[in-house]
Amino acid sequence: MTSELLLLTGTAATIGLVHTVFGPDHYLPFIVLSKARKWGVGKTALITFLCGLGHIGSSVILGFAGIALGAAIFSIKAIESFRGEIAAWFLIAFGFTYFIWGIHRALRARQHEHAHVHENGEEHSHTHSHITDHSHVHSGKSGSMTPWVLFIIFVFGPCEPLIPLVMYPAARHDMMAVVMVTTVFGLTTIATMLAIVLTAYKGLSKISIPKLERYSHALAGLAILVCGMAVKFLGL
Repeated sequence: MTSELLLLTGTAATIGLVHTVFGPDHYLPFIVLSKARKWGVGKTALITFLCGLGHIGSSVILGFAGIALGAAIFSIKAIESFRGEIAAWFLIAFGFTYFIWGIHRALRARQHEHAHVHENGEEHSHTHSHITDHSHVHSGKSGSMTPWVLFIIFVFGPCEPLIPLVMYPAARHDMMAVVMVTTVFGLTTIATMLAIVLTAYKGLSKISIPKLERYSHALAGLAILVCGMAVKFLGL
């Protein structure tokens, strides 16, 4: 490996790490949803990995298409910026929708008492929530769709730092360097996502606040909404 290629791959690894750590949208949705939906560690890791793969893969495809078509770097960055706008709004919409659904679910889960008077005059009361009889329907539909929604959002989400890294060796017709840089950047990004998500997963698994349990979905939606707004309006 030449010193130039070593420098390029080192730069790709560093940027991949920094880009992921300072982009909360790369890990926060998985952390809060795994807690709210009680995903196991295997499912959490798999969903994170697949979304990360879609996130990197879409930018790689765009970058290689640009190389094949001879597109200038600013043209590809403009497309990536447009994709970023779409992904940010998708994240905001998903967070808001999930938050409203979570509030609705929390209100239906609120326990209350019903008094009953029998023919013999005996009176008693019992507590229940309106979500008990129907929770399997709502959870099933939402649970099956949530990973797919995340995957679509991450496919639209651009990896803007990858484009200049790929285009530089491409301009010199060094395809081995292009592949190396892409691979190192992708592996670093996904590995960092997994490390952060699984570390947070382990930490949160030891925390239990029963009074907030029924608001877990609403809080997850709110966290994703705030994350999407931070991406959109603060450029994170």
